[in-house]
Amino acid sequence: MAGTEPCDGCGTPTEDPLARTVQLRVDRSEVDSQRLCPECFADWIERYRTRMQPGSDESAVDTDADIIVD
Repeated sequence: MAGTEPCDGCGTPTEDPLARTVQLRVDRSEVDSQRLCPECFADWIERYRTRMQPGSDESAVDTDADIIVD
């Protein structure tokens, strides 16, 4: 029997064959990893698609906010 772990989005137990893992890597180092049920994964994809849409306010890059001076 496949193992069940909770979804990081909603906490619902999700069997391995249904779970999706979303990983964010920067310069080959893992920044974030989430295990998501099918519904939360669909929501994540929709948010990503909306935010990356050309002309979206959320896709605009504020270059001054991205600069870190140490």
